[in-house]
Amino acid sequence: MPLPAYLVMSAILFTVGVVGVLVRRNPLIIFMSIELMLNAVNLSFVAFSTFLDSADGQMFVFIVLTVAAAEVVVGLAIIVSIFRSRRNIDVDEMNILRG
Repeated sequence: MPLPAYLVMSAILFTVGVVGVLVRRNPLIIFMSIELMLNAVNLSFVAFSTFLDSADGQMFVFIVLTVAAAEVVVGLAIIVSIFRSRRNIDVDEMNILRG
């Protein structure tokens, strides 16, 4: 497949992720949308890496996946602690994290 096909697919996935972050109010859906955006960027990294015959993009994908996993762990821990204390995880009503 040509490079533009991968980039178009990556752009579509990224756009779906952005719409999910902006429209949804459930933090779990927001985290899944952020993961979708990160995977869209990973797809473009791998596509460019293959196109340029370089392993740099593929190595950067491993770094992005590691950061994404850490982000999910910390985010889910915050969501669970808020749910335990308030029994509500609506993003619009979360103001307890303000300093």
